[in-house]
Amino acid sequence: MSFADPQTITISTVTTPLPRTSVGEDESEYTSGDGLYKLTASHSYGKRRRRVLRFDHSKMSPDVYKPTENVSVGMAVYTVFDMPGKGEYTPAEALAIWVGFNTQLTATSNTLVTKLLGGES
Repeated sequence: MSFADPQTITISTVTTPLPRTSVGEDESEYTSGDGLYKLTASHSYGKRRRRVLRFDHSKMSPDVYKPTENVSVGMAVYTVFDMPGKGEYTPAEALAIWVGFNTQLTATSNTLVTKLLGGES
């Protein structure tokens, strides 16, 4: 089953629709019209179950070697749930763990992530 179509993302107060562009057995992709934003949900099964939600962001930026030319640069942010493969964790248990982790990440105006992005550990 896929997520609602379209998905949206808001970055710096700008909301961008991400219509579904690909559906596979264990993966769906949602991509902006200009192709610069992509949201991917995927699952893999084996000894461990991995559930991944990934957001890829691209933009045009001046080339550091040729400042008069622009090049495409990108980054990704993703959440991975890596669990034993036989259902030892229920979806409710995994969600509770994620909520605790996400609360820590977003506490006090995202202080922990701000420090991480600044190189602190």
